[in-house]
Amino acid sequence: MDSVSFLDLIQSQFKKKHPFVAYRLPHSSSTKLLLQQEDTIFYAGDYKESGFIFAPFDTKNKSILIPTAKSESYEAILEDFSVDEKDSVYDFESKEGKDSHIRLVNSGINAIQKGFFEKVVLSRCETIAYSNNQPAAIFKQLLVHYKSALVYLWYHPKVGLWLGASPEILLKVENRRFETVSLAGTQPYNGTLDVSWKTKELVEQDIVTNAIRHALGENVAHFHFSDLETVRAGNLLHLQTKITGVLSSDLKIILDKLHPTPAVCGLPKDSAKAFILKNENYNREFYTGFLGELNMKRNQTRNINKRNVENNAYSTVKNVCNLFVNLRCMQLKKDQALIYVGGGITEDSNSEFEWMETVSKTQTIKRVLLL
Repeated sequence: MDSVSFLDLIQSQFKKKHPFVAYRLPHSSSTKLLLQQEDTIFYAGDYKESGFIFAPFDTKNKSILIPTAKSESYEAILEDFSVDEKDSVYDFESKEGKDSHIRLVNSGINAIQKGFFEKVVLSRCETIAYSNNQPAAIFKQLLVHYKSALVYLWYHPKVGLWLGASPEILLKVENRRFETVSLAGTQPYNGTLDVSWKTKELVEQDIVTNAIRHALGENVAHFHFSDLETVRAGNLLHLQTKITGVLSSDLKIILDKLHPTPAVCGLPKDSAKAFILKNENYNREFYTGFLGELNMKRNQTRNINKRNVENNAYSTVKNVCNLFVNLRCMQLKKDQALIYVGGGITEDSNSEFEWMETVSKTQTIKRVLLL
């Protein structure tokens, strides 16, 4: 299927008000599409279902599933799109919004100093007037700007329209082998990965790594932690540690332990989450939830040696999950784009710097709106 036909399918499904998800995994050349054939809301229960899961931040709310069994599936290698790079972005900056976020951050720092928690991730929602009714066109822009992220366009007429490009793996699983990442710290990308990090970012990243180690604990075997590295996500840099091993518990138990991670909630999780729900004064909904492939089937040949024709006739079917934290995302509502952004707060945080970090994080996601 060519690029035009693929994007036309998306736009047609949207006009019919039928649920769908289009997505591309990081560093992949293939873009996938699930078109649900009815407008029923399906929920994930024991996480043994197969489909594309869309889970909220607050685990008291249900995770939505676009099931493979109820959907038509398409896959295409989309051409490299030619898009005009924009030098400018929306320069709207609400003084009221800035003052409100700084007050929120200061209250978080104060709570840390009083010993309520060690870290908390505080966010805000920025609303921009936006009337373009072409989500497929925005999705195309995201594909261009975020090669190393999960890029997605998700829609359900009874829930809403979400788009995003997340650089953060929550959990990847092939059969029982898993991979996750500890991701924290942010600074602008200025043409090089060879950068210095402040103590605040290093401490924050260490907090996230240790929390994942503690949360998974007896539920995994053969833990391995990679060296700390700097990675790029769009126009930003982050600190990352890869964590691998073998699952020894059911997937739902693992996800309940991981989500929400310290990178999007805080530590200890329960007290940080309670502070967020009480003080942020808006509903995150699916921002900082998770999303992605749940129990998808993948064929893999036994031997990739082309000369071994006999072995190539045999293949195995793997059960695969590719789940990502829902970051760098927006929701489109009527004539508005709602952009969600946040940052990790520790005792050493500076509220003015934290505000500027959220401004940096909105830049690329805003740029894709300037069609």
